[in-house]
Order: sequence, then C-alpha cells, then structure tokens
Amino acid sequence: MKKVYIYRLFERFWHWSQALLIFILIFTGLEIHSTYEIIGFKLAVKLHNVAAISFIILIIFTIFWHFTSGEWKQYIPTARNLRAQVEYYITGIFRNAPHPTRKTILSKLNPLQRLVYLVLKLFMIPLMVISGLFYMFYRYPQKGEIAVINMHGLGNVAILHTIGAFLLLAFIIVHLYLITTGRTISSNLKAMITGFEELEEDETAKEENEKMVNDEKEKA
Repeated sequence: MKKVYIYRLFERFWHWSQALLIFILIFTGLEIHSTYEIIGFKLAVKLHNVAAISFIILIIFTIFWHFTSGEWKQYIPTARNLRAQVEYYITGIFRNAPHPTRKTILSKLNPLQRLVYLVLKLFMIPLMVISGLFYMFYRYPQKGEIAVINMHGLGNVAILHTIGAFLLLAFIIVHLYLITTGRTISSNLKAMITGFEELEEDETAKEENEKMVNDEKEKA
C-alpha cells in the first residue's frame, strides 16, 4: 500500500461546504413545511434562502474547477464491472468478498458511484436549483410594480422541489452508508479530511506514469 494525495484542497472544501449547506437546506426546508418548529418560520425561510444562494455560488465555482482541473472525467459512466459492483453492495460486502474495482488517482469512483453522481449532478441538483429559484422569484419588481411569472400557481413547483429534496435526502443516507465500505470503516472519511488515502502501490505507480505521459502530451 502507498499513501497518495488523492483529494485536493478545493475538492475537500467543496465536499464539506456542500454537505453543510445541504443539511441547512433540509433542516430549514422541513421547518418551512411545518414538520417541526425549532427556529421559527421566518428565520427558517431567511436561512433557507441564504443557504440556497450560497449553494448556487458554490456550484458555479465547482463547475469551473471540474473543467479546469479535468476532474469532470471522473463522472464519465462505464458499464465495466457495474453489475459486479451492484452485487458487491447487495451481498458481497456482507460475506467479506473482495471489492470488484480499485480506487486510483485517475479513477476515484467505482462504476455505480459514477452513474449515481452523474444523475445527481445532471438531474437532482438542477431540479432543486431551478424549482427553488422559481419559488424564490415567482414575484419580482418591474417598473415600480410587482410582476408575476406566467405560471398556474406554485403547486407543481413546490411538489417538484419537495420530491427533489426527498431524493437528495435518500442519496445522503446511502452516501453515509457507503462511506463505511472502504478499506476500513473510517478510511474514506479520513481521506476526505486529510486528502491522503492508502492505495495499492502497483496501481498507483501505473496511474502516476499515465498522468505524467498525458501531461507531457498536453504541454507538447
């Protein structure tokens, strides 16, 4: 095994900032829906809106980072070992079967993770952002008056936003479980805190050589 710097500083900052904002959005969103009363409706709405705008700003910077760093390639889906990965999570992990895929610098996500995160980034997050913006700016000032977006009420928008929120909550629950499925129970969590993770040395060396060759090609 070799200790490798696999998660960069911005990647870790983005991950934990995103997690914090999502938890604030879920907590305040449930209070807005009168699921409970802890901080009050008005404060919940205010915090929800602030967290939503912060989340959108974070998304913009993260998209820029993904494309400038080339990390967007991590999310390209592949069918290779996809079935084996699903079987591993369903039954294999409970009988101590070997992991069907290996994490490397150039391939941090297994086939199932790639597919799930791609759906999250291309469907679930846009659904939440777009429906949330409609909800926030349904009424807006124009020429000294209050104009309204030409829609038949906010009912459908609210339903879509709520469905997206519960899908996101389900993803978080699954994600928390998957954190424990690394080489050790805490290895994935430690890696996202420190940036370093122990990878198999032969695979790491191969990946580093490939990365060096690709960098030289891009410079040429």
